[in-house]
This record gives sequence, structure tokens and C-alpha cells, in this order.
Amino acid sequence: MHTTTTTRTFAIAAALTLGLTLAGCSTSNTRSEAGSSSSSTPAASAHDDHDVTFAQMMLPHHEQAVEMSDMLLAKGDGVDPDVAALAEQIKTEQSPEIEQLTSWLRAWGAPTASKHSGTGDAMSGTMSDSDMTDLDQASAQDAGKLFLEQMIQHHEGAVEMAKAEVDEGRNAEAVAMARSIVSSQTEQIIRMQDMLAAM
Repeated sequence: MHTTTTTRTFAIAAALTLGLTLAGCSTSNTRSEAGSSSSSTPAASAHDDHDVTFAQMMLPHHEQAVEMSDMLLAKGDGVDPDVAALAEQIKTEQSPEIEQLTSWLRAWGAPTASKHSGTGDAMSGTMSDSDMTDLDQASAQDAGKLFLEQMIQHHEGAVEMAKAEVDEGRNAEAVAMARSIVSSQTEQIIRMQDMLAAM
């Protein structure tokens, strides 16, 4: 009888211990999931296909602009200082946007590359491999003018994509970025056209 009572006592104690342990895990997991949900749900829920397409297309577009800027700046002191300053500005503005676009796509469960992520005709304003080679091989003196000509075309494509996002996008942050791109890159297009005219 004593043995049966002892066994039952141990069984009840074990069950209570297991129950408390599971409850603790459940509470911890729930809190963890709630925390995760609170940080990702707004971005994940408030978007549509237009936002995804915008991010997937603008991401490689920005990456190419930064690559073009790096190519120019690598040519050193022979590059027109005003053009070099513009290249630095483009890198400063677009590098954080590259990180943000990547972050959104991950939060939305979308790949960071799409069928639109090529160059040339697949995406408005992007440079072909041949264009990039021309810039890479240009002398420091010639590279400034070529950079401006190419970047005007590049920016015009970005503005076109950004305007489409402003008109059709759902995600408030993505639309805000698109508005900023329209504003800043339109201003830079005018600036680059003036620089070209003065050369």
C-alpha cells in the first residue's frame, strides 16, 4: 500500500513537473513568435505583387549603378571632380536602399532575383555587358562623359519604375522609397545634363 502511494506521488509530481516545463516552453515560444510576428507582420501583410516586382527590379538596378560608380571612381584623380562627387553621392544614396530592398523581399518571402533581374531590354535603363565594358575600359578623361551619358539613361529607367510603384504599389514604405527615387534621380538627371552640356 505504501509502495502504491509512493508510486502515485512520484507519478503526480513528474506529471506536474512535465506540465510546468511544457507550459514554460509554450509561453517562451509564444512570446518568441509574437515578437517575431510583431516585427515582420506589417511588412509581410501590407504589400502586393507590384511591391515585389518593384523591389526585385530596383535591387539589381541599384546594384549596377553602384558598380558603375565604383568603376568611375577607380580611375582616380583623372576623373572630372564634379562627376566623381556625383558618383559618390549615388553610392551613398543607393547602398542603403539596396539593403532595404533586400530586407523587404526576405520579409515578403520573395526571391531577391526574378526573371526581370537581367540587364538590357529586360529592365528599363540598365546597361548591357558591352556598355559596362566600355565604361570599365575608358580612360579617366573619357570616362566622366561616358558615365554621365550612361547614368542619365540608367536614372530615367529607375524613375520610370519608381513612378509605376507610386501609382500601383501597396506597401507604404516601398511607395515612399519610390517617391524619393523619383525626386532625387530626376534632380540628378537635370544636373547630369547640365554637366554634359558644359563639357
